[in-house]
Amino acid sequence: MPSNLQKVRIDKWLWAVRIFKSRTIATNACKSNKVSIDGQTLKPSSTIVRGMTINVKKEGYNMVYKVVDLIEKRVSAKLAEPCYENLTPEEELNKFKEWYMHNKANSEFREKGEGRPTKKNRRNIDKFKDF
Repeated sequence: MPSNLQKVRIDKWLWAVRIFKSRTIATNACKSNKVSIDGQTLKPSSTIVRGMTINVKKEGYNMVYKVVDLIEKRVSAKLAEPCYENLTPEEELNKFKEWYMHNKANSEFREKGEGRPTKKNRRNIDKFKDF
């Protein structure tokens, strides 16, 4: 399903190919300097073209993607997969797999009776976890 688009906003593309769960998260990642091309950070409104290599810091990991095709609308994972090439180094992928396996075995623990964390607590926990 090749598109005839010449350029697309970076935040739209990151969301459309399912690198980020929502466009807001993709926009915030761009605003907080977690998305770059050749060491130059991008604004959410920056445009990309085919062939660019994008560096994304996501949950403490440095992911690298090459833009193969441009899309603006979010599609299924199966249709989004041919739109990019994952060039993330093997050691970074292994680091992610180790973290995933470690956290699956040792989930977070809260004392009995504490209840769910408040919105403020959740934000503090997320800030703490974000490397």
